[in-house]
Amino acid sequence: MLREKVVFGPISSRRLGASLGINLLPENGKLCNFDCIYCECGWNRDGRGDRRLPDLETVRDALESKLKACVADGIRIDSLTFSGDGEPTLHPDFPAIIDQTLALRDRYCPDARVSVLTNATRLDVGDVFAALRRVDSPILKLDAPTTELACRINRPQGKYDVDRVVAGMKRFEGDFILQTMFLRARDFDSSSPEVLLPWMDIVRDLHPREIMAYTIARPTPQAGLAKFSVEEMAAMLRPLIEEGFNLKIYG
Repeated sequence: MLREKVVFGPISSRRLGASLGINLLPENGKLCNFDCIYCECGWNRDGRGDRRLPDLETVRDALESKLKACVADGIRIDSLTFSGDGEPTLHPDFPAIIDQTLALRDRYCPDARVSVLTNATRLDVGDVFAALRRVDSPILKLDAPTTELACRINRPQGKYDVDRVVAGMKRFEGDFILQTMFLRARDFDSSSPEVLLPWMDIVRDLHPREIMAYTIARPTPQAGLAKFSVEEMAAMLRPLIEEGFNLKIYG
């Protein structure tokens, strides 16, 4: 399992360039309302030893210290990225942390983006939605086109409804990045017509400014998962590519 400090990196990200990570979740645990079969952080049940969340001041001090060091050392940062060990929008101070991060970005590295990787389950929480609208790159997950299929791959820990999530995404009016994992499992196949075709219809309806299609890159908690090649994903997604969508594929 990953065990990230409050601020980590910058690391070379296949999707975000030189990414300085911000982890609002336990340093020695995991906190997520999904329990995805492919999660590089492992199963939720294996991350319950630490439930402590960093407070607002701790996040600010850690980020400012790191940004000062990067500036002094001439280290390039392309993105300040909220990811870490679970779902960042679960932090109770998420909106305030976004505001202070934007201010620190403007002060120390104004050319960097502020990005949030989120499973999009809390778009109906007013201040969370407003915070995600303020960042440069809200990266919203949708791995499956129906609730039943999402339960197979994402294993939501509580009430979850794909239609409700999609409705929340529509409020961005296309100004967001959609991220989708492509894989094969015993009871889920991203390339199957029941998954792929309705997912593409949702993409057409949402028309996000960018689509990140990616596959497995690290060990997964569930055994037997198979990744797709870039060529396989390109063939699957050819209709969207030909329709002019800004679609980026990561193997």
